Amino acid sequence: MAIVNRRARHEYHILETFETGMILTGPEVKSIRAGLANLAEAHCIIRKDRVLLIGCHISPYKPAAMNNPSDPTRSRQLLLHKKEVERLLGKLKEKGLTLVPLKLYFNAHNFAKLEIGLARGKKMHDKRQDVKERDIRRDLQRQYKV
Repeated sequence: MAIVNRRARHEYHILETFETGMILTGPEVKSIRAGLANLAEAHCIIRKDRVLLIGCHISPYKPAAMNNPSDPTRSRQLLLHKKEVERLLGKLKEKGLTLVPLKLYFNAHNFAKLEIGLARGKKMHDKRQDVKERDIRRDLQRQYKV
């Protein structure tokens, strides 16, 4: 099961993607497995050579009431190699680029992974163009299906 940030692809042009690990507590991992996470308001920042996920809401896991973190939207550290962090820092100095979380999932080894994207914001006319292209693609698929 994957938790996808649908708004990210609508509001940003994704230039490059990275797969990162996350530092989580046990109950947070169980909540993510149950699908109780939300990436809609989340974003990533780099502070003191650390990449942080801010605003990701992971609901408390009910059976682990005593061990749940007090704040479900606390900032969580992402795990990237030092060279990747330095490269991202260089890219983020360009005007208009940001890091957005795209997808939260478990890989084949059952580790929680977060896909983040280096993105540039879309203008309103870009969003309209995407909607128009999606409608055209859908119409063509309907015509060829029949």
